[in-house]
Amino acid sequence: MFVLGIDPGLSVTGYGVLEAQGVRLRAVAAGAIRTAPTSADAARLAELFADLESLLAEFRPDEAALEQVFVNRNRQTATAVGRASGVALLAAARAGVPVFEYTPSAVKLAVTGSGNAAKDRVQAVVARRLGLTAAPQPADAADALAVALCHLQSAGLRRAAAEAER
Repeated sequence: MFVLGIDPGLSVTGYGVLEAQGVRLRAVAAGAIRTAPTSADAARLAELFADLESLLAEFRPDEAALEQVFVNRNRQTATAVGRASGVALLAAARAGVPVFEYTPSAVKLAVTGSGNAAKDRVQAVVARRLGLTAAPQPADAADALAVALCHLQSAGLRRAAAEAER
């Protein structure tokens, strides 16, 4: 199973692709999509959409996992992240890829065991769990891999719960 993890943002959107074969996990790709802050928001969102479409076409994930927008004191930042999230949802929907959303605290809890873990702790655990020599850079890429890890753990629990209900 291939999972595309997405850490949405208007300036920087992190992405990470994981392959799961049973309990074995492999990082296939990780990086960031950057848009120029000097461009109009509509142009930046169009660029983000096109780049996400390319990633979806290249890696053909079975599922996508997206970090939900958290409440931010800066309304402008929250709006920009919300717009980027909407673009990611649209790109995945157009590619026929189911999307699952997770709160930042749920991702931290799944990856580190603590919903209040510091960002550098999450990045270190991601690197260790995936057998990487260092945390992926930029931090947004490591965050996207963390979202994908969270999803894979949650997917196992969802499958077990569904089987128990039968």
